[in-house]
Amino acid sequence: MAPHGLLPHQPASISATTAQLIAVEQGRQEVIARFGIAPGPDDHMDHLAREMAERTGLAYGFVNIFWPQQTFIGLHQPPHDSGLIPVGRSMSRRHGWCPEVIARRKALPLPDVYASPRFVGNHVTDALGIRSYFGAPLIDWDTGIAWGTVCVIDPEPRPLRQAQQLLDIVKDTGSTVVHTLTAQAPAH
Repeated sequence: MAPHGLLPHQPASISATTAQLIAVEQGRQEVIARFGIAPGPDDHMDHLAREMAERTGLAYGFVNIFWPQQTFIGLHQPPHDSGLIPVGRSMSRRHGWCPEVIARRKALPLPDVYASPRFVGNHVTDALGIRSYFGAPLIDWDTGIAWGTVCVIDPEPRPLRQAQQLLDIVKDTGSTVVHTLTAQAPAH
């Protein structure tokens, strides 16, 4: 008999919180697969990221899908001669502010990340010198699962009085992204 009355090869139990996180992650990946989103760059999403960055006046724009890494199928970067650091098309889920947007399933305006002790200690702040962030979730309304984000970032803080206007532009872009990606999803 196994110690403490346990059966041999009995699977280890996991906490209810861990089980819920696993279920949400599986659901997220199922939603992304259902939409048929490819993990590479998408010209239309690049256009939407650029348009969002231009409308907000922020340097970088992203359409971000939450695969095992954050993957930017839409990306706008500042010109090479701007002196700003170019970014790649993926990033760890431990970095940036989009993981917070995914977890809370609500938009996040950070006109000055230094004004929020919770968000100032961030790899993106340190690596790129980012001072402002505005992001909104991409949500599958059938399941309630957040599967991606749209966001803009910049090395300059923004006045608090502009926060709602900038966030509205980001949310509007998010709605366009969701509509575009779900409309092109394969039929079941």
